[in-house]
Amino acid sequence: MTNSGQTAVPSREGTDRDGTGREGASRSDGIAEVIARLRRALRRGARVADPANRLAVAQLEVLSAVTEQPGVRPGQLARQLHMRPNTVTTIVNALSGQGMLSRSGSSGDRRAIELTATDAGQQAVLTWQATNAAVLHIALSTLPATQRRALTSAVPALDALARAIDRLADAPPPAADQGAP
Repeated sequence: MTNSGQTAVPSREGTDRDGTGREGASRSDGIAEVIARLRRALRRGARVADPANRLAVAQLEVLSAVTEQPGVRPGQLARQLHMRPNTVTTIVNALSGQGMLSRSGSSGDRRAIELTATDAGQQAVLTWQATNAAVLHIALSTLPATQRRALTSAVPALDALARAIDRLADAPPPAADQGAP
């Protein structure tokens, strides 16, 4: 346990790199922690800015994916979003019940269903995106110009990071060690 109350995570060599006991943080230079804090702050800011939005983040993620890919099947969503199929089914049922998604039979397979966002669903996604953009805009306006420029300069690198993480998430899992007992 470190002085800050965090459990030390040793490096692969058996020692942490910066002596703080926070190997994961030193390897990512604190990026993961800042991104997690930013996501929480943005989610909280959006809830304050739009208290009428009663959709959960997972619902908005599913709805956004369906909006981007009309006709997607629930199983495809589960794989793409790395959610359990039963979780996607529960979310789809809730969104359908709220009139945000419509289901239709697949033309190629009558047993399968395809999902499409309704006008209300598309509007919910647009409102969520606009609220997030407004919260970011207001927050950015409170920062000094040098920090705003630094954040603007970092956008390409952050986009590349997001794409790299997506590639890792989309890659097949590593094969289990066949020689292990």
